[in-house]
Amino acid sequence: MTPAKLRVVLATGNPHKLREVTEVLASPWLEVVPLGDFAGAGMPREGVKSLRDNALAKARAARDFTGMTSIGDDTGLEVDILGGAPGVSSSRYAGENASYDDNVRKLLGVLQSISRHERSARFTCWIALAFPDGREKLFRGHCAGHITFVPRGTNGFGYDPIFVPDGRKSTFGQLSPALKNRLSHRGRALRSLKLYLRKTYREMYARQDSNLRPADSKSDALSS
Repeated sequence: MTPAKLRVVLATGNPHKLREVTEVLASPWLEVVPLGDFAGAGMPREGVKSLRDNALAKARAARDFTGMTSIGDDTGLEVDILGGAPGVSSSRYAGENASYDDNVRKLLGVLQSISRHERSARFTCWIALAFPDGREKLFRGHCAGHITFVPRGTNGFGYDPIFVPDGRKSTFGQLSPALKNRLSHRGRALRSLKLYLRKTYREMYARQDSNLRPADSKSDALSS
């Protein structure tokens, strides 16, 4: 008997992020449920201490509100010549209510006189997984590259139009969603998360199967 899907809550109100996460995690055994599907649910305010702490805060808040296994993430763009800024403040770089375009314009303005060889940067993504029983697991992904002088492309979101990953000539904003997910910081962290969730699902299947079968019966292997 195949168990029900593993259902996990994604703590985000960002439709672009929701789409990326569901695309990478897509599996017949897994269902990603946005936190917004739960009436009255709210997102915790992001702090300025670390991406890791923000991811944990989101996952914990979603788990505590829904009682379900939950995922939280936070991502930052770290520019070397700026000492890692905007970093944990990436989404608020141009102000608390800044738009994607506002943040991009500010960063390009700050880097206006900086040469191509000094525009190295990286995206870092932290993903936190929080279980109802209190267990927690963290996953991290990086993508190194550089910042362009002008935005290029309309795909993606955030700083994607001005970030070129190493080994490529196109920005994330010019890449197809599938290729971006294969190369990106979030894609890498999500694939590690997916492997862990698959292991969790197999263990859940094994427990249910052992409860249903006679003691001397062997469980069939679960296909991936």
